[in-house]
Amino acid sequence: MGRDVPALVFTRDDRRRYRNKMQQCLDTFALMLREARFESERPQVGLEIELNLVDSTGEPAMRSSDVLEAIADPAWSSELGRFNLEINIPPRRLTAGGPDDWEQEIRDALNHAEDRAAEVGAHLAMIGILPTLRQKDVGESALSENPRYRLLNEQVFAARGEDLRISVDGVDRLRTYADTITPEAACTSTQFHLQVSPEEFAGYWNAAQAIAGVQVALAANSPFLFGKELWRETRIPLFEQATDTRPQEIKVQGVRPRVWFGERWINSVFDLFEENVRYFPALLPLCEEEDPMETLEGGDIPQLGELTLHNGTIYRWNRPVYAVAHDKPHLRVENRVLPAGPTVADVLANGAFYYGLTRALVEEERPVWSRMSFSAAEENLHTAARHGIDARLYWPGMGEVPVAELVLRRLLPLAHRGLEQSGMDAAWREPLLGIIEQRCVTGRNGAVWQAEMFHHIDGTAHVTHHEALRRMTQQYIAFMHLNAPAHTWPVE
Repeated sequence: MGRDVPALVFTRDDRRRYRNKMQQCLDTFALMLREARFESERPQVGLEIELNLVDSTGEPAMRSSDVLEAIADPAWSSELGRFNLEINIPPRRLTAGGPDDWEQEIRDALNHAEDRAAEVGAHLAMIGILPTLRQKDVGESALSENPRYRLLNEQVFAARGEDLRISVDGVDRLRTYADTITPEAACTSTQFHLQVSPEEFAGYWNAAQAIAGVQVALAANSPFLFGKELWRETRIPLFEQATDTRPQEIKVQGVRPRVWFGERWINSVFDLFEENVRYFPALLPLCEEEDPMETLEGGDIPQLGELTLHNGTIYRWNRPVYAVAHDKPHLRVENRVLPAGPTVADVLANGAFYYGLTRALVEEERPVWSRMSFSAAEENLHTAARHGIDARLYWPGMGEVPVAELVLRRLLPLAHRGLEQSGMDAAWREPLLGIIEQRCVTGRNGAVWQAEMFHHIDGTAHVTHHEALRRMTQQYIAFMHLNAPAHTWPVE
């Protein structure tokens, strides 16, 4: 939902017109799929990273507007909270450049932004949930100045009719209420994009769903929220609850949530957009002037504005994306399950594992999704979020198995094969997937380090709980800048 929207009040007529326009877009999309009008000859990958802003002490800094002005780069944009930013790394071929080319591009962009942010008294932190964030930091005043987020906040609470309840049981227990959606801003993620053809889309989406739990277990980096130690990837339940438009009575009736894993394997990308229109009322019923069918019949490519805006307010963990670039439409799978950080090296290792493994699974003779229930894949996601790299997950042919064993014995060789099929040689693959391997061998990732470092400080420094979190956060940021993978970080 990256577009700017005006501040306004929606009428019943707006909603009726929007529903009709969404159906027109869906009909046009179906015709485009039948006529194979999509760009897929030179598929690209893409990357978005959300980051937190902190001051020199590691506390959240509500300075997004000042920092964006200082960076002055269209690749950077605001996010929901005034303590968030997002960078959109330019799309590229997976194997473009040399082994270190993409990593250097990302590091250069982040270092440039860090230098500019420092000029206005802020710093970047690439972490799933900022450990120093307190509940008082996520009130209405923390909402981004961009009008689209305030409008979204109004519409979520208009649909819900009551405050949000946030409830997570982990090492500690969190029970609280929120009167804005700003707690969602605590969730900062890494989003991998993969351009695919319409014919391949269902396979890649199904594969991404099947491995979502494994991805989260390996990369967990969000163990703290509002001063409490909760799940290893607390971002998953927090995001599900902080954008829930359903009051309790509607939940009991089985109405689907807007943060959604889904409910079935798919046969076509059309299935997902059709579900969006069929199941979810519009939050932002803004109609465009374009008549999509008329545009298509005139030989041009429709933007499908209503369909894509609606899709942006339904938060699937693997989201379908329709977009038009260079006057050609294309489709992408947007993988949204991973937290930000801890380092660029870790992020690219996660990307290599995801891109390689999905490719290998799609090309298997008997796809994993034909041997695994959809509910098992969903259960894996939540088990992984709760337990992180210590999770036991289900996999066909192995049953319930420790995630490290599953990755080392079965999935890492597949990821190597998929990257090799994509044209990535061993000299490039080995360092990237070697990080995943060593996480499994050591049993350490960002969440493990955060928890261990916090308890070390808490047990030895005789400081307050929040001060221990603050010191841990400062040490995290120092290691983040060194770019050594998190499994190598010491606790001392």
